Amino acid sequence: MTLKKIGKTYHLRRRVPKRFAAIEPRELVSQSLHTDSEQLAKLKADAAWAELIEGWEARLAGDTDDAERRFEAARELAERRGFRYLPVAKVTSLPETDLLERIEAVPEHKGEPNMAEAAALLGGVSEPPVTVSRALALYWGLAKDKTLGKSEDQLRRWENPRKKAVANFIAVVGDKPLPEITGDDMLTFRDWWIDRIADEDLTPNSANKDLIHLGDVLKTVNRMKRLGLVLPLSDLSLKEGEAAKRPPFSVAWIRDHLLKPGALDGLNEEARAILLVMVNTGCRPSEIAALTPETIHLSANVPHISIEPVGRQLKSRRARRKIALTGVSLEAMRRFPNGFPRYRDKSGLSGAVNKFLRENGLLETDSHSLYSLRHSFEDRLMAAKVDERLRRDLMGHRLTREEYGDGASLAHQQEELLRIAF
Repeated sequence: MTLKKIGKTYHLRRRVPKRFAAIEPRELVSQSLHTDSEQLAKLKADAAWAELIEGWEARLAGDTDDAERRFEAARELAERRGFRYLPVAKVTSLPETDLLERIEAVPEHKGEPNMAEAAALLGGVSEPPVTVSRALALYWGLAKDKTLGKSEDQLRRWENPRKKAVANFIAVVGDKPLPEITGDDMLTFRDWWIDRIADEDLTPNSANKDLIHLGDVLKTVNRMKRLGLVLPLSDLSLKEGEAAKRPPFSVAWIRDHLLKPGALDGLNEEARAILLVMVNTGCRPSEIAALTPETIHLSANVPHISIEPVGRQLKSRRARRKIALTGVSLEAMRRFPNGFPRYRDKSGLSGAVNKFLRENGLLETDSHSLYSLRHSFEDRLMAAKVDERLRRDLMGHRLTREEYGDGASLAHQQEELLRIAF
């Protein structure tokens, strides 16, 4: 980098890097640093060069065939020159002095205007329409606040239904630009779901989830990108019947079938232990699978586990809790004092256990599943007349009345749980 004093003012002189030859015809640039102080010129030179590089990078990006990148590059170039990017129709309607200011800001070389800069300043680059697939790609960045604190597996489970909803819509309606989506398109998608529900014995809830996730993607992009569209997304949900609730396992079934010696021998050891921990804690399978050595307290006066937001989000604020270990749950946890690496932050646990239980005749009815152990735990607490506050604390549920204090101690928990433990 060379500093040269021309008259009373220092100039930066430097050769243009070869990678910018396609968008910068000059081989050597000379730029005024607007100072007669050599010391100040040295300080300003690096910043001036960095600004030149950024400008060339933006113009280079604008040379791409990708319409969206070309538009973003034009907007950056306009801002770098001190203007807000406007489409050509708005540029031509500007007051004459403002229009002339933009024209005069277009740099020239050997009397010829730089066409990339002219397009950026005079609105010559059209903003590309946002299609449904492009909306999904934009959505991940615009909805970043919704993923804070999610583990890799939670993030996957959060993303997948949105990907599925968008893929279903595109397969039925097409990858249309958002402004072209009509009410008829949405009704076509809804009708497709009605037919699918009948053909595949699904519930309306499946369709409604797709409509909710699709709407979330499109409305978020519309709002955050300031598209100003009126999207036809209202009054589409299907009427749902009463939500099916997993029935609890009976005490007799747990005792005589699930805990029968050898009944779970064909299930892998970690999945078997997680099932057994559920029996006397009522924890969600995912909560047990996520336990780490720091949240397993076997050497405490009252052995217990703590459900914490370690590397993942909890279902709710109330889900953060401590639960005393008793009976078969304590025995199972002692075999895995460091947790369950096979299933920590991974999918597949419920599917593997339910498949094993189904194939081995260990489901009390076809409506039962692994999660039924959680419902059973709650019913056993109620049958034992355990205080409502303690029941809510153990289940991680919100109390319906005002709360006072910190709740039951672990010792009191242990005493109450021993009364219902297997």
